[in-house]
Amino acid sequence: MNRLYLTLVLTLAYMEAVYHVGIAGLQGMNPLLTIPLILVLAGIEFLPVSTGRHTVNRELLWIVQGINFLFFASQLIYMRIFTQPLMLAAVVNAGGDAMKNYWRELLYAIGENVLYLLFLAMPLVGTGVVLYKKRNFYRSQKKKTVFRAHVKIRVLSTASIGSGMLLLSVVLFAGYQGGFAYYQDYQSFYDPGYVAERFGILASAQRDCMGDFLPEAEIDTDLAVELNPIPVTKETGETGTQISCGSGEVIQAAGKGMPEVPEILDTSPQTLDIDFELLNGLTEDEGVRGLISILEGRTPTNRNEYTGMFQGYNLIYLTAEGFSPYAVSQELTPTLYQLIHSGFVASNYYVPLWQTSTSDGEYVNLTGQIPYRQFSMRKSSQNKQPYSLPAYFAAEGVKSFAYHNNTLDYYDRHLSHPNLGYDFKAIKLGELSGPEWESQIFQMENADRWPASDLDMIKATLPEYIGEDRFHVYYMTVSGHMNYNFTGNAMSAKNKDAVMELPFSEEGKAYIACNIELDKALEYLIAQLDQAGKLDNTVIVLSADHYPYGMDLGHYEELAGAELKDSLEIYRNSLILWNSQMEEPVVIEKPCGAMDLLPTLYNLFGFPYDSRLFAGTDMLSDSEGLVIFADRSFIAEDMSYNKVTGEAVGSAGEAVDEESVKLMKQKVKQLYEYSNGILDLNFFYYVEQAVK
Repeated sequence: MNRLYLTLVLTLAYMEAVYHVGIAGLQGMNPLLTIPLILVLAGIEFLPVSTGRHTVNRELLWIVQGINFLFFASQLIYMRIFTQPLMLAAVVNAGGDAMKNYWRELLYAIGENVLYLLFLAMPLVGTGVVLYKKRNFYRSQKKKTVFRAHVKIRVLSTASIGSGMLLLSVVLFAGYQGGFAYYQDYQSFYDPGYVAERFGILASAQRDCMGDFLPEAEIDTDLAVELNPIPVTKETGETGTQISCGSGEVIQAAGKGMPEVPEILDTSPQTLDIDFELLNGLTEDEGVRGLISILEGRTPTNRNEYTGMFQGYNLIYLTAEGFSPYAVSQELTPTLYQLIHSGFVASNYYVPLWQTSTSDGEYVNLTGQIPYRQFSMRKSSQNKQPYSLPAYFAAEGVKSFAYHNNTLDYYDRHLSHPNLGYDFKAIKLGELSGPEWESQIFQMENADRWPASDLDMIKATLPEYIGEDRFHVYYMTVSGHMNYNFTGNAMSAKNKDAVMELPFSEEGKAYIACNIELDKALEYLIAQLDQAGKLDNTVIVLSADHYPYGMDLGHYEELAGAELKDSLEIYRNSLILWNSQMEEPVVIEKPCGAMDLLPTLYNLFGFPYDSRLFAGTDMLSDSEGLVIFADRSFIAEDMSYNKVTGEAVGSAGEAVDEESVKLMKQKVKQLYEYSNGILDLNFFYYVEQAVK
């Protein structure tokens, strides 16, 4: 075999192995997809470095090896920063933003992974040494044999590409026909991080750039996703009323300040009056009609004693950057502690990490849907949003404001948030310019700090809305942003003295310190609302965008006091859903997550909504709790399934039968397809026209 071709094959295999060890350690990987892709890529690279003049070939070989190094090195560093592969959409849509906003994290990650980078650079260095020392690496050929040699090169290149593509086709087709798990992971349940870790970064890149190997299966409309209403029982005692679901967990422990339950409680379904005949007649698109079929077949959640509890109230809603319960303590963050442990207390609340981290976290919080691959928030800016929070508040004559203490155009929030109905403002223009956007900048003290202060943001923006009769305000915070240290993180440095005696690593201390700034912001917000006489009539909600994935896992486990590797517990978080008039907490013990927050708010504020339109469900309803994660792992009331470990266990750790797990996986799959279709096909555009 041609030694140059063999060099390219071995280089790609070696770099794939180094990348895998760098992100997954010594955990095994499935080479079924990697091997054919290496053959294809080696064949593509072999042709240009073999058919020109020898001097040109030598330079091209050096360039090709350099490109290989840059690809694997950039993927490694990106994965170590964001826990997701670097995908084409990220390069196109956020490449410049990432370089400007994450250069500190980039330098830190390079320093942390310099050994892996050196290993990845060895083929590049080795190629340079060989080309320098062995000038005859490219064998000289007589003129009469050049044509014959070029024919052989083209044959070898074509054979490599063809055999690789054929092998890949056979492997995927066999997986498709046999229903094997590797095909489902690669095609139907595609998660870039999981594919990169289990099949290799070349497989992830191929799936990202070229899409599906086979056409996407049609949305499964035969299996209706039931929300599984379960029996509800009530017990009344001295401490108030307890409402238990069929699984026995407490949903409510109510006391003073809670709504009185009328003798005849309205438990009618939370639906809109949709003319499904008209809806089907609006389109010939089979995808949209598939969504209509699912919508019509879903079981809605019901109204309950909390329906309309906050009707006519103000709402201040925060997505907290990198927030985690392990940043909270009664001593250092007393406001966060108080709010988390009062109001509505979700004791089994989870915030999954999605592909576009913060932006997808916002998408879940603001839409109640599952993100579709990457940049769902950006993509939503092209769609009709008649069922957003600002749309419902606007129907009651209430203005909606949104603020972010970073750049206006990052993740294209200047498009997505106004499309939801917010008057969105930030502290910097980013790449935008002109009077059209300058009016969307608010002046804030210390705007050049990184990360910026959430307290300064509240101080700067609160005067704009505090005088309104009613208001809805959304904040995307940034004080909790990585990296967590006392030299590059301005908020950690600002609150350093408060954490220096803690028995944690420097990174752990710095993480807690930057979240002290968020605590100060909430303390100030509550005090100002109280002073203005608006506190009692205002609901404050806070949910994370994701856990602090930028922190070293060992240091995060140190804060948690538990081992979290390959565990769904790494996504456990805290929710704030609070009003000052709630004197006793309402405890929600069923599993729930960020996806459920929006429908819960709609129910509490008495907005007329259709619960079948959202992937999430009202936490306070009698529906079964279900949390879905990016890799299709899930936590339900009676079982949980961890895709990474492959384990499915009952709620008490007992074994569960395979058929039950299979059915739940099908429900999760359909919820993904349904939620994806809502975004991809602009489904609400059609639904709005069919509501009577």
